[in-house]
Amino acid sequence: MSPKIDVAFKLNGVDVRTTVSPGMSALEMLRDELHLTGTKYGCGEGECGACTINVDGLSANACLMFAADCHGREIVTIEGLVSDPRTEALKKSFVAYGAVQCGFCTPGFVMQARNLLEKVRSPTPEQIRRGIEGNLCRCTGYKKIVEAISEAAAASS
Repeated sequence: MSPKIDVAFKLNGVDVRTTVSPGMSALEMLRDELHLTGTKYGCGEGECGACTINVDGLSANACLMFAADCHGREIVTIEGLVSDPRTEALKKSFVAYGAVQCGFCTPGFVMQARNLLEKVRSPTPEQIRRGIEGNLCRCTGYKKIVEAISEAAAASS
């Protein structure tokens, strides 16, 4: 039986302490231990972006990060963006442009788009495509997603 590891970090603005197994991923911790299920398990290999979170201001794949590596860091999940005005603009534009179909990939796209809009106020379509290139959607073409992010940028500028 492997020893447990205590981790303390800021999660969506709240100080959190939990105990994890050494090999547990940040994704498993968020979903299974902390019951934040907005961050999705897609591929488990960092290829699809469904598990995108924000770690100290940077996008990261939670499936590739050990839970223990969250210690002392600031983590933001899709649940942490509920009252964020830029996220509200993204949600509205994703619906208005039909950029959501099954919705499974949407939290990852919103997290990645939110991170992009934090850094680039008025991104070009090419900057948006580069900004979301680590996220996959199997239902829609990316045209509607790019248009939705562009509209959200314009609305929040």
